[in-house]
Amino acid sequence: MADLLLDMQERRELCDLVEQLGPSVPTLIEGWTAHDLAAHLVLRERDVVAGPCMVLPGPFERFAERRRARLAQRTNFTRLVGRIRSGPPIGFFRIGWVRSLANLNEFFVHHEDVRRANNQGPRSLTPAMDAALWRNVRRGGRYLSRRLQGCGLEIEWAGTNERVRVQRGEPTARLSGLPGELLLYVFGRQPAAQVEVSGPPEAVAAVHRTHFGM
Repeated sequence: MADLLLDMQERRELCDLVEQLGPSVPTLIEGWTAHDLAAHLVLRERDVVAGPCMVLPGPFERFAERRRARLAQRTNFTRLVGRIRSGPPIGFFRIGWVRSLANLNEFFVHHEDVRRANNQGPRSLTPAMDAALWRNVRRGGRYLSRRLQGCGLEIEWAGTNERVRVQRGEPTARLSGLPGELLLYVFGRQPAAQVEVSGPPEAVAAVHRTHFGM
């Protein structure tokens, strides 16, 4: 396992978990089961029309969701998981930076979507995984917190001197936690993420009312 790319490691562990728990278990995504999530992951990588629409607003997003729902309805769970486990198809999702950034984020967050919705707490991650997730928090933090208004935002790797300002402004709030928890927070999984929010009360309030994520 240690010599696998980190995104592939998360992909395989997610597949192992959903096969163990079954297609009907809940996830942190409201209304989605593991079967729904599996359809989402297959659509993202293999539907060249609907996949790109998943990150676009309005009618594009609704179109992608209709395709995902049809895929979930028509395709056996075991087959969907098998397609995920086989790895990214030839093309965009095999590019190195895509695997280390977008793919790793996607599979780590969705792995935790299943784990934490089914009473499994935070994992102890390897130093390599922590470093990779911290790098991705630094790279994506500004975009994922773009809806924050009324304050600045600083993100801190708890227990280290690693810190990055992702939004300018005063007063400033701080998110402090381990890299995986910070990634979950800025991806919109605030209730499940073990992150401390500190700073002036008005800044903390602004963070709590913000919808983070894509």
